[in-house]
Amino acid sequence: MISSKSNSEEVTILVVDDERDIADLYSTWMEGEYDVRTAYGAEEALEEADEGVDVVFLDRQMPEMNGDEVLEVLRGRSLECRVVMVTAVDPDFDIVDMPFDDYLTKPVMLDDLRGAVDRMLSRENYDERMQEFFSLASKKATLEAEKDHVELQNNEEYEELETEVEELREEADESVSDLSDAEDFETLFQEFPGDV
Repeated sequence: MISSKSNSEEVTILVVDDERDIADLYSTWMEGEYDVRTAYGAEEALEEADEGVDVVFLDRQMPEMNGDEVLEVLRGRSLECRVVMVTAVDPDFDIVDMPFDDYLTKPVMLDDLRGAVDRMLSRENYDERMQEFFSLASKKATLEAEKDHVELQNNEEYEELETEVEELREEADESVSDLSDAEDFETLFQEFPGDV
């Protein structure tokens, strides 16, 4: 499915990182393709975040107010934006309950950022349940890349996450007939081949 934001000029990205060099680098990388706003801390991020922002790249480690807290405030505002955590913090099981859409671990390259924007925008046309599937599947894939099999199988949060992803995948299978193009369905799940 093609996003309603097919013209990249209409896409607004908010880059949030207290390390100015990193924030400026990410912004510079994306400025040619998107309308980019840059925030060097939590307070500035909350000032810049409004209905016009489509995707937020949010650093987890910031002084005064960390990315987790900023994320909670953004979600409390009911903004329609997608949030991608970008961080040097290795993901732990605490991410299961965090309301982000995707998770990138530093160092992050240009292709990582572009790929994340494409994924976030491609989800806009899907309903809430499908978007929830993508968010949970992203968390599952992130934990599986970070943790070994024993850690995963001995963790109750992961087991609950795995069950939720499976239930949402089954719902998606049932609604596949609603997709008019088989290619759309393949695109839908190419991020998470282990979950389909």
